[in-house]
Amino acid sequence: MKTLTLSLMVAALAFPALAQDHAAHGAAAAAPAVDLPDICLADAASAHMMPSMQMPGDEAHTALMAGMDKMNADMMVGGTARDMDVAFVCSMIPHHRGAIDMARAQLKYGDDPWARTLAETIIAAQEREIAEMEAWLEKQAQL
Repeated sequence: MKTLTLSLMVAALAFPALAQDHAAHGAAAAAPAVDLPDICLADAASAHMMPSMQMPGDEAHTALMAGMDKMNADMMVGGTARDMDVAFVCSMIPHHRGAIDMARAQLKYGDDPWARTLAETIIAAQEREIAEMEAWLEKQAQL
């Protein structure tokens, strides 16, 4: 009985702090901070919307976002590895694959020469780094 009473007292004292903490997280989740130059935000319908909800619905933007959607899901799975080094690398592989998918969308639909060159550079660099990460993971699996 003493344990139950003590538990109830602790819970009663902790509830206001939990409510404040939850409210703070709710406010942060409702309006995530976006750390981008103003030009990136100029066409955003609302700062409270998810970026994928703000995209125009044309084929080019759909292709741009498709790689990001898969990347985000795969990064979360990769991050579940128990070993932090492995989790980092397993999350970085889909991150790099997402960059490649976005760069390919740029090459297919974009027309600015500088942006196209950047996309080509990103593809080459990310493919090389993915190969390096996969080789490192192979070695880790053998340890």
